[in-house]
Amino acid sequence: MKTIPSFEIDHEILEKGIYISRIDDDITTYDIRMKEPNSGDYLTNSALHTIEHIFATYVRNTEFGDNIIYFGPAGSRTGFYLLTRSLTDNYSIQLIKDAFQHIAEFWGRIPGASSKECGNCLEHNLPQAKEEAKKFLDVIKDWTKEDLEYPKAEEQ
Repeated sequence: MKTIPSFEIDHEILEKGIYISRIDDDITTYDIRMKEPNSGDYLTNSALHTIEHIFATYVRNTEFGDNIIYFGPAGSRTGFYLLTRSLTDNYSIQLIKDAFQHIAEFWGRIPGASSKECGNCLEHNLPQAKEEAKKFLDVIKDWTKEDLEYPKAEEQ
């Protein structure tokens, strides 16, 4: 079988940040990499789950919420994928920063986390989610469109 593009990224040199994973017509997939791959430091399931709920709710309630196609975790527990339609990279970067700021400052009931709304309502951790959001904000505070390209191995 053909290797899918996300497996062709050199995970040995990938750093924390925001990257364009792929562009399909008017849909852009952003790789929101909160942890360095294979470092032994991963998002806990409960923090990952809580970030997913708060981030997705936040971005879908913005002015261009209808342009949000999907937000969900990477199986490696190193971050998330955000799929947008017809949004600029600059807007998307700012939206990601704003969403993580919202998570870092969030207090209250986690959106969609009741047993009626969520398939694993017992696995949430707001304090961990807030801490992870704060750490990631330090990484992306100066992130710009020029930073969206995956790092490349240096030529030998």
